[in-house]
Amino acid sequence: MNLLASIRYLLAREKALFRFIHHSFGFYPGNINLYKLAFCHKSASQNQVKGFLLNNERLEFLGDAVLGLVVGDYLFKRYPIKDEGFLTEIRSRIVNHSQLNRLAVKLGLDRYIQSEINGSATKYLFGNTFEALIGAIYLDIGFTKARKLIIERILDTHLDLEKVISEDANFKSKIIEWSQREKANLEYRLSGENENHGGKYFEVELLIDREVISRGQDSTIKGAEQLASARALEFLKNRYSGKL
Repeated sequence: MNLLASIRYLLAREKALFRFIHHSFGFYPGNINLYKLAFCHKSASQNQVKGFLLNNERLEFLGDAVLGLVVGDYLFKRYPIKDEGFLTEIRSRIVNHSQLNRLAVKLGLDRYIQSEINGSATKYLFGNTFEALIGAIYLDIGFTKARKLIIERILDTHLDLEKVISEDANFKSKIIEWSQREKANLEYRLSGENENHGGKYFEVELLIDREVISRGQDSTIKGAEQLASARALEFLKNRYSGKL
């Protein structure tokens, strides 16, 4: 530990959190308050700034964007001959909240979360906190270092990518379940057939309450529907703050 990090550690009241960040991610926090905020769910908000309660929701928003970019870049470079449909689907599998929940528990984030909720309401708690932590890391050490850390300390260490790829994730079933739960009108519409490199590709539009939400293109209509469904789930995740 260098001199500056030693001073920060000695002065920090949250020494356990300080040690956790270093042990899990290999660096000493520059601003420990960012990490305290990342672990504070809105149900446990106490401190206020100009009348607004401080919690991890803004960091969660930021971390979601950073994680999506890093994972997209990672997959693009790791699979240079895979098409856009494959990259989109695998990114969706990696950043969905079930996967983020598992990664959060593997990393031990659950031991530091401050929350007053319980039961079914905790369904998204770990994944949301994971995203908030990524947002805090990005603000603390910058994008270049954060990207390296996410790849080396999270994706390469705690994610079985081949297992993720081999999973038969049925995005169409997931969005049908969502539409039934929300009583939304869901429709798949074949919008085009194109010749590409000697083969036929189908384009499908996914409409929710008559609004086109996403499109998918694949060599089969079923594949195009799956891709459109994966994109729609990403869209809805952003619209409803990850609560899918």
